[in-house]
Amino acid sequence: MNSPHSFFCFPAIAVWVALAASPAQAQTRVGEAAMVKNEVVRVAAATTPINVGDALLRDETVRTGLESAARLVMADSTNLSLGPNASLKLDRTVFDDEHHYRDVAIRMTSGAFRFVTGHSEKAAYKITTPLATIGVRGTVLDILSQRGKTTVVLQEGASTVCASKGQCIDLTQPGDTAIITSSGGRTTIQKTNNPPWTFAATCSQAAGLCTVTQYADATPVTPPVEDDPTGMLCGR
Repeated sequence: MNSPHSFFCFPAIAVWVALAASPAQAQTRVGEAAMVKNEVVRVAAATTPINVGDALLRDETVRTGLESAARLVMADSTNLSLGPNASLKLDRTVFDDEHHYRDVAIRMTSGAFRFVTGHSEKAAYKITTPLATIGVRGTVLDILSQRGKTTVVLQEGASTVCASKGQCIDLTQPGDTAIITSSGGRTTIQKTNNPPWTFAATCSQAAGLCTVTQYADATPVTPPVEDDPTGMLCGR
């Protein structure tokens, strides 16, 4: 004889599967907002505000407004600080485990950023701007992405910066700077140890923006089956 509650099983499972399969629910939490000043939003199917403690999800864009700033902490404790009018996309994240990435790609479209590597293997990180690809080796980098120009300043560690046409420069000493410019269809890259800009001035404009903190946990957003509060799944 069928259980008196068995008629709940298939409809309830169908509802749960539909929720779990929705794009927003199926995405993985890859970090969180540790510091937010003024207007900071996520840009996905809709634009919504980001508050301190909110999850960051794979493949979404984070954007700051005028006189705004944010610091994001990734699951491997990479810290990403964004200045005003900045736009950043978490392009790709592949986990080795919940606190280490095998592959993480970050696209810094426009604005000023500070990047501090976390616990993943350094070869896992790939940072891009419209003009450059940036590799890291245990690194603190200041990055300014402007129309027709990218400036990368090494604060700590080492980095290799390559222009879109393939020419590369190694940054090995604090203050080493790569400047990539594009004009008239021609892209050039040059190196200096006298940086024309750093993120330091932006740090001073927002408390906690350049503090470095660890990330406690990274968990899937999709709720597990045992969290069903109704007890309606399969006669519970």
